[in-house]
Amino acid sequence: MTPPPAAAARLDVISMPVPEKNQAARRAPARVDHPFKGIALVLLSTVFLGCSDVTAKYLSSSLPSIEITWIRFLTFALMFLPVMVPGSPLFAMRTERLGLHVMRGTALLGSSLFFITGLGFLPIAEASATAFVSPLFVTALSIIFLSEKVGLRRWIATAIGLVGVMIILRPGSSAFHAAAFFPIVSAFCWAAALILTRMMSGREAVATTMAYSALTGAAILTVMVPFVWVTPSWSAIGFGILIGVASTVGQWIVVLAYRYGDASVLAPFSYTQLLWVSILGFFLFGELPDVWTIIGTAFIVASGLYIAHRERIRRAQLLVLEERSPNA
Repeated sequence: MTPPPAAAARLDVISMPVPEKNQAARRAPARVDHPFKGIALVLLSTVFLGCSDVTAKYLSSSLPSIEITWIRFLTFALMFLPVMVPGSPLFAMRTERLGLHVMRGTALLGSSLFFITGLGFLPIAEASATAFVSPLFVTALSIIFLSEKVGLRRWIATAIGLVGVMIILRPGSSAFHAAAFFPIVSAFCWAAALILTRMMSGREAVATTMAYSALTGAAILTVMVPFVWVTPSWSAIGFGILIGVASTVGQWIVVLAYRYGDASVLAPFSYTQLLWVSILGFFLFGELPDVWTIIGTAFIVASGLYIAHRERIRRAQLLVLEERSPNA
């Protein structure tokens, strides 16, 4: 899956405490207030992420989802090979949180695998819209694992997003497809990956986190892929590499974008990814979103935007409390 930037936004804006002796070395690059640059980067990222999704759907008709995901993670790992080689000036594999990295990589693998599996059965616009519910799962998981307090307004926004999912899926009707649960499970896995990212925020370099995720996913899939192996054509290999490159570059651009603007400003533009996949889905697969998918998507987008807005307010309140703290 190419996870929605709006979902990632709320987990990258607040750093967690760092041991004093390592703080200078591991501190993330300073944020710069340049919202138009951030917006441009988010829009650019949606092009890469949308192309990755569409290519994955195209390949799902000829290759098993496990094999497609394996090529994607193998490409991902190869792109970060300089970070993994001891002695390299870019080497960044030293960590004291190996368990968290492995769990994050496994969650990211689950997100990609379930999403690509769903693409084999569902219209791409429907699968992508459903996968955008990950901020709702993040809200719930943050209570359990991060001990965050979620107010009534964010719970209402979460409920509205779930209503949007029900509108798209229409369980009990003839339009319902059991494969619709794959994007939902994918969104849950992505939310778990974001929670784990938050738990390591400020303590691990971005390159370290991404390298371990790539290595974990590639290792697990290498064990799984022989059981479903279908010899791919050269064009299929090329498209698989394209998925890996596009999704990795897209996510890296998202990280850069949120250094230039707040989530509440940038999040609305991340939803243009739904527009790209809908347009490409129509021209490449003849798929046109029905009115229920459009209405449900509107509910999900509205919910996600409000959650991002409330997160901005929460972040501002935390910064005020931090400035007032005598130990700050």
